[in-house]
Amino acid sequence: MGRKTYAGLGVLALAVMAMTMAMSKPGITSAGGPDAAPGQASLTVYNQMFAVVRQTIPLELKAGSNHVTFTDITAHMEPDSVILRDPNGTRRVLVLEQNYRNDPVSQEMLLGLNEGKTIEFVTKDKDGKDVVVMGKIVRSGYVPHYAAMSQYGQQYAAQQYGYAAGSGQPIIEVNGKLQFTLPGMPVFPALADDTILKPTLDWQIETDKAGSSPVELSYVTGGMKWQADYNIVAPESGDVLDLVGWVTLDNQSGKSFPNSRIKLMAGDVNKIQGGVIGGMAKAAYAEMDANLAAPAVTERKFDEYHLYTLERPTTLLDRETKQVEFVHASGVESHRLYVYDGVKLDRNMAGWGYENIRNNTTYGTQSNPKVWVMQEFKNSTANHLGMPLPKGRVRFYRRDKDGQVEFTGENVIDHTPKDEMLRFYTGNAFDLVGERKRTYFKVDNADSWVDEAFEIKLRNHTDKPVEIRAVEHLYRWTNWEISQKSMPYEKTDAQTIEFHVTVPANGESKVTYMVHYSW
Repeated sequence: MGRKTYAGLGVLALAVMAMTMAMSKPGITSAGGPDAAPGQASLTVYNQMFAVVRQTIPLELKAGSNHVTFTDITAHMEPDSVILRDPNGTRRVLVLEQNYRNDPVSQEMLLGLNEGKTIEFVTKDKDGKDVVVMGKIVRSGYVPHYAAMSQYGQQYAAQQYGYAAGSGQPIIEVNGKLQFTLPGMPVFPALADDTILKPTLDWQIETDKAGSSPVELSYVTGGMKWQADYNIVAPESGDVLDLVGWVTLDNQSGKSFPNSRIKLMAGDVNKIQGGVIGGMAKAAYAEMDANLAAPAVTERKFDEYHLYTLERPTTLLDRETKQVEFVHASGVESHRLYVYDGVKLDRNMAGWGYENIRNNTTYGTQSNPKVWVMQEFKNSTANHLGMPLPKGRVRFYRRDKDGQVEFTGENVIDHTPKDEMLRFYTGNAFDLVGERKRTYFKVDNADSWVDEAFEIKLRNHTDKPVEIRAVEHLYRWTNWEISQKSMPYEKTDAQTIEFHVTVPANGESKVTYMVHYSW
């Protein structure tokens, strides 16, 4: 095989490496080249609301310069990301010029193309019959390129939106009088040669060899995203969990991808984000293979990220949301935690420095009565998991005594490698209550010290004893020591301690401590 040659208008190194070989059904016109046959596309979708499309298009080129028009692209492609190359390395493919058009023909656009001309407008008379009215288009009201307004900075966007607000109404002259509405349905002459029906790439391609051979096209596009969603079901009693993870793909790109190979990239890939394309549609499901034991999604490490590959080709329609199961685990051992973080800070005190905090007698004295419910488990093979889990929403359910599952809370996880611990906040305990009260405070600025004491009461209104972790933040200074305490504590970081308190059934437990700060 000869050396591969590349011609592109942008750099796509990581994304191009991440994709598989594939084909699509392109709409192509060229000097001496027919339209392409159906094929298959390859996608790598990133969880940062963009994707890379790769498809192989057959081109018949003559030696020298060729004019090629290609229309099978998304509506949100980044034209400067385009890479065009001969995958076999048998000839040179050089893009001399590329023009990208993304203003498909519409009524407003045709009004703009006919500004200054008199055309027919069809309306109804009082008897409901069609009547033709002749009107001159003084101003069309067509404002193109809304999506591009924000690409040149805030000032440019504001000016453009101001222009759009003033010129967005058409002005039509009928019988020598002006009106700001169309007098009827416009009837336009034939389309001009410069109008397009869908987003279009127009290339001038130079090659050193004539003939027909496939050319590989790759580009970055917006309007696509994927996310992971996890459903966790606990039994009626206990915390041995069942976990099901779904990949949810959303295609708002303006193009459908039939029978495509799809990969999902998980990780924090650095990408300069432009506008955000969003929206949801009705869910659809991939056709199941006869071999039900085969995984729907496989995972492997790629560079500093992780790739999840849908093992079966799937059709991803435009405006469609598709879900595929990618992890299913049973018997996951978990542990429930109750955490009381009793301090409640006034939002007006946010950003205060240590000197202000030390001398303010009311700082940190408000009490939060809520006890958090936390769930944790290890993402390990021994715990029936052990695969990198991409970030996503986690929903918790518990099975009731009648067999039905009830929703008990949700949270999100970040990208979590294997063998790491996952911990979730799922809500506040109904029958557990905390109370935090300061019992002593003295500051001596001359000798540079503060003493402060607290009493923490934890009440349990259930018929079983409960362990609650009482978290205390030592926020008045970095140099501290616990001078008095009613029970042992655990230091969790430089300014946080925890008391593990067992609260009896239908009872109360109390913790007291004094902290001495010095500077």
